[in-house]
Amino acid sequence: MLKLARFLKPHWAAAVLAPLLMLLEVFMDLLQPALMASIVDNGIATRDLAHIQRTGLLMLGAALVGLIGGVGCTVFSSIASQKFGADLRGELFRKVQTFSFRNLDELKTGSLITRLTGDITQLQMLVQMLLRIFVRSPFLAIGSIIMAVIISPKLAVILAIVVPLLFVVMFLLIRLTLPLFASMQQRLDKVNSVLQENFAGIRVSKAFVRGDFENKRFGEANDAYTATSVRAMRLVALNMPILTFILNASIAAVLWFGGLDAQSGLMPTGELVAFINYVTQVMFSLSMVGMMLVRFSTAKVSADRINEVLAAQSEIDVKPDASTNAYRQGEIAFEGVSFAYAGQAAAEPALKEISFVAKPGQTVAVIGATGSGKSTLVQLIPRLYDATEGRVLLDGKDVRDIDLSHLRGQIGIVLQESLLFSGTIRDNIKFGKPAASDEEMREAAEAAQAHDFIAALPDGYDTQLGQRGVNLSGGQKQRLSIARALLLQPSVLILDDSTSAIDMGTESRIQSALKRLMRGRTSLLIAQRISSVRDADHILVLDEGRLVAQGTHAELLASCELYQDIYRSQAGEEAEAYDRIG
Repeated sequence: MLKLARFLKPHWAAAVLAPLLMLLEVFMDLLQPALMASIVDNGIATRDLAHIQRTGLLMLGAALVGLIGGVGCTVFSSIASQKFGADLRGELFRKVQTFSFRNLDELKTGSLITRLTGDITQLQMLVQMLLRIFVRSPFLAIGSIIMAVIISPKLAVILAIVVPLLFVVMFLLIRLTLPLFASMQQRLDKVNSVLQENFAGIRVSKAFVRGDFENKRFGEANDAYTATSVRAMRLVALNMPILTFILNASIAAVLWFGGLDAQSGLMPTGELVAFINYVTQVMFSLSMVGMMLVRFSTAKVSADRINEVLAAQSEIDVKPDASTNAYRQGEIAFEGVSFAYAGQAAAEPALKEISFVAKPGQTVAVIGATGSGKSTLVQLIPRLYDATEGRVLLDGKDVRDIDLSHLRGQIGIVLQESLLFSGTIRDNIKFGKPAASDEEMREAAEAAQAHDFIAALPDGYDTQLGQRGVNLSGGQKQRLSIARALLLQPSVLILDDSTSAIDMGTESRIQSALKRLMRGRTSLLIAQRISSVRDADHILVLDEGRLVAQGTHAELLASCELYQDIYRSQAGEEAEAYDRIG
């Protein structure tokens, strides 16, 4: 957990003032029993009203000073803990932004959300408690023990027996609960993952009447989390009753032996009252330490999970001497490229020895059955993943030797899922180029065949979109995603099955606009429809991760059996004959 202390250093002033003010309160609390003993022995016993009044005023003043110290400690500990949490959350979020797709595959979305919210909240609470209770309780306990020994070394033997017993109880509780708290966080990750998947796909769930199944799936995850939580809380609940029993037993022992000493005149009554107060302070302080240590064990689990994210290294390394040159020709070359996902057997990679060249200005299409590796192939170009073997080249330069931001700045990509953000249509189109002019934005929208439907909306480009663009159709979202990529005016444009929800007429108009806008630049098009790829300059046919054929539409129709099968399944025998005659 000390690894995270660096996030508290910028706020050292508040972090130092909080415990100092708490020490002031502790000192005032330690004065109170001594002053009370003085009132009993030197005021009440001697009927000295003036002494009672003077000492009472001193007690009142000490209480006010203690109040100022306590309030000040609360204020500064809150400032330090909240700013600590904000800095840690920001650092964690920035770290996630550097992750490759492989990292995101390994650290699930639901788990990352829990770490950015619940785990950081646990640490914030711990920091505040460290600056308050973890200062107050130990110092109050130590001070009370010292004062108790000064008053009566004989009765202090009771504390010598009770205090170690309390530490044994706390140690056992922490040792038993720590594994359960770790399990609780893992179960909570599962609950959040189920929630995230359900909320993201709730329309599909409703469409297929899978509400009962989703309720059952969530119920299982929720029940598992609840069962683990109950086991942990059951052990934690034992803490206070055991500590209270020990406290009451120790006070009973003090009253018994102290009462005998007071009766025999060996101990003044006021000192006995003060001793009982100090014992009570010791017991309550140690009980608070016990609760603090239980909280500490839960926070340790959270700290381990946060450190796991901070320590995670993306395999997308950026070399210190990476090139920042502009690669504007857009030639793409794959040389013996193979790729396997994390956990995938090396003998069955997603891509196997892929080699091809996409020349500047060409439109290269990729077609194949579902799961053949089409999306994986194009994701290697902007280094969303890195090739396991072989090289991917941009204008003759290995993409791993190009600065990552420069590389991605020259590639426009429309992923298979058209993801839009909450905000206006204008914000979404300008997402990759906020400084673009409205004229550039409109030109990109027109090329993507999006301008007409945007103009028909009541607020036009200032129309607010719901989460993930929920108030638009699938085809409209795809067109906005294409416009967003076109606005970058990239050297390389990648369209990953991004016209699947668009009718063929609109798709044809988009392709015509792309030919004009991408003249002299390279386009890679992934599609399921033959009609989408037939006019491409070069077509790649993938099957089970292998490049089985490449060429033009006519060449593949004449020589590639797989391409012929895809064509027949979509166009039929008559269309094939017509195409050959034409």
